[in-house]
Amino acid sequence: MAILVSDANIFVDMDVAGLTHAMFGLNDTFATPDVLYHEELSDYHSELLELGLQIEALDGDAIAQVEQMVSMYAQVSLNDLFALVLAKERGWPLLTGDRRLREVADEERVEIYGTLWLVERLVDQEIITFGKARAAFELMRNGGRRLPWKDVDVLLARLEQPESGFS
Repeated sequence: MAILVSDANIFVDMDVAGLTHAMFGLNDTFATPDVLYHEELSDYHSELLELGLQIEALDGDAIAQVEQMVSMYAQVSLNDLFALVLAKERGWPLLTGDRRLREVADEERVEIYGTLWLVERLVDQEIITFGKARAAFELMRNGGRRLPWKDVDVLLARLEQPESGFS
């Protein structure tokens, strides 16, 4: 069981796809910085707390890191930097679909996953079916979510193929 730090866009993707409850069925714990939760999620996604979302506060040293990163990574939002520093400080993977945040997290050597990885895990752990995954991606596409759609098509093709093995 891992603790995964998530930015807001992952929760929006899962909400648009109707997979919010399903994601909390994984054997993982989801966390987000307190500032990010209160500024971006609490008004429209308060159910996340009931589902088990951990709200994490950063200490003074971590906040100082965020302040330092603001000038280094001006293209990344302040709340995303809070998520990045939380993940980095705790040694937890970061969940994000934000391209710029992914680039910075990679540069900062933080383990990164995204929406495609999360949906694949839901299928692999049999929390949702392949059909539900395909429908979820369609909801995201129709909802204007910005995903790497060619990668989504590759993932769906791979998930659709039953594993073949020799007995």
